[in-house]
Amino acid sequence: MELLSVIVPCYNEEENVPYFYEELMKQEAFFHGKEVELEIIYVNDGSKDHTVEEVKKLHERDERVHLVSFSRNFGKEAAIYAGLRKAKGDYAVLMDADLQDPPSLLPEMFGYVEEGYDSVATRRVNRKGEPVIRSFFARRFYGLMRRISKTEIVDGARDYRLMTRQYVDAVLSLCEYNRFVKGIYGWVGFETKWIEYENIERAKGETKWSFWKLLKYSFDGIVAFSTAPLALASIFGIFFCVLAFLLIIFIIIRTAVFGDPVSGWPSLVCIISMIGGVQLFCLGVLGQYLSKTYMEVKKRPIYIVKEEL
Repeated sequence: MELLSVIVPCYNEEENVPYFYEELMKQEAFFHGKEVELEIIYVNDGSKDHTVEEVKKLHERDERVHLVSFSRNFGKEAAIYAGLRKAKGDYAVLMDADLQDPPSLLPEMFGYVEEGYDSVATRRVNRKGEPVIRSFFARRFYGLMRRISKTEIVDGARDYRLMTRQYVDAVLSLCEYNRFVKGIYGWVGFETKWIEYENIERAKGETKWSFWKLLKYSFDGIVAFSTAPLALASIFGIFFCVLAFLLIIFIIIRTAVFGDPVSGWPSLVCIISMIGGVQLFCLGVLGQYLSKTYMEVKKRPIYIVKEEL
């Protein structure tokens, strides 16, 4: 029989751990009919609640339930990578514990894999229930990425994705420290089928993704899969060099004609302030790329496991 690995990253999800298991088990009959066994891998990303204890209770009931528990919070990207490394299945699927990734879609997704697709991914057709500001900036981010990156990153894409073993191995071959999995999926290629569904609110608890965490995550994605900001910094430099040259000519002509080199100092201060701001912006862009390079060359592990079942 073939094996399907269900990978569930968790951070403070004690309420959702058993609830997710019960909902997943509703699809068990389908997979038995397909002669596919299940293994469920909960990846505890340094939770502060009783997530680990809830997973252990499930493990006592069902030996197919496994646990990878980190020594601290390393982030969802690290949890996804750890789950994929732990997975032994012929297929693997990533799902959130909060049931925003409905298990009821699994039979349809598995059907497309049987048709020959290497992965079956999901995307939301709306963002109902999300704050308006977050939705607005999320759409702007995906629109920006389509313009500045050669890697396909689909608007509304979820981490909920069913993958073949070959696809999983390709993702694992990218062992970079600074991970942006939505970009990695697009970079490795292969044939992907997209399934659309309406946004589903969390079953229990509150989201761990604040606006600022999402903003930082978007910066990580831009730096990881585009060098356009570096080109933008160069364009700014060229533009202001040309502008400065034209202003010098203008000042020389005005002084020769009107003989008044003193007037206009407020505008000069504004120009200097603006150019100084642009310079700091460009240094910040360079700093982002340099910091990512710094973290990569350290060769630190992506995560550290404290406990494993």
